[in-house]
Amino acid sequence: MRAKIKKFFLFFFVAACFISINTLAVSQDWQELSSEHFIVYFTQDKDFSKEVADKAEIYYRQIATELGYPRYSEFWTWDKRVKIYIYPDHASFLAATGQPKWSEGMADYKKKEIISYAWSEGFRESLLPHEMAHLIFRDFVGFKGEIPLWLDEGVAQWAEEFKKRQVRAMARDAFENDSLLSLNDMMNLDIRKMQDSERVHIRPIRTIKGDPGILFLSTENLINTYYLEAVSLVSFLIERYGSTSFATFCRQLRDGKTVEEALRFAYPSQLTSIEQFEDRWREYLTQQQ
Repeated sequence: MRAKIKKFFLFFFVAACFISINTLAVSQDWQELSSEHFIVYFTQDKDFSKEVADKAEIYYRQIATELGYPRYSEFWTWDKRVKIYIYPDHASFLAATGQPKWSEGMADYKKKEIISYAWSEGFRESLLPHEMAHLIFRDFVGFKGEIPLWLDEGVAQWAEEFKKRQVRAMARDAFENDSLLSLNDMMNLDIRKMQDSERVHIRPIRTIKGDPGILFLSTENLINTYYLEAVSLVSFLIERYGSTSFATFCRQLRDGKTVEEALRFAYPSQLTSIEQFEDRWREYLTQQQ
């Protein structure tokens, strides 16, 4: 179970940590390919770049629709289009961004840029929808409200079709093995600050029987457990109660409500507290196949 979680989630932790880098540190002779909502910059591989643009348009409509977000006038059009930079190879991508050697791509959410390289493994099917979901989510909720990190990361992972299909069984397995964090812990953890790879983390949990328990996790396992739980929580909200209520929940957070206040407003008869949210989510996990 731990090995599977590690492989499944670790990549995006690093991608999300490097969002303020000068993405054009290495000069390139850029060519430009434009679509309705994106401008793709490339140097050599036009076919790959065209595939990226086509995929991005499909993901754009799918993500906005499934999250229940309204498509307001001129959203990501004309001069507001998202820029996607495709470096010619892995070496030039690393030189420009300063990413770790195994990184496949990254995003700058404030500049609305996504950066990778030609024929990056998993870019079109995984990293592209993941980072686009971050951008769409932040366009909708902004940066000022009480937006929990698990919600931001859960939305981004939920946009990946492959991950969305696989996560149900993984989350249920972790739940049945008493390996999930409590929701209060999820609310307070900031995995972006966890740099000590040698540390062992002791986290309080609820066992499958509802009793208090303790979980011992390495930094890497804690990060990956956090990611697994984040996407499971988002899947629960959307699949159980629908995208319209989910958008209402996010809108309340955007407008300054606390998480508990936003839950009560969006789910008045189902989720009136953090405790009830966790109880309903745990019930949902027992029903997953």
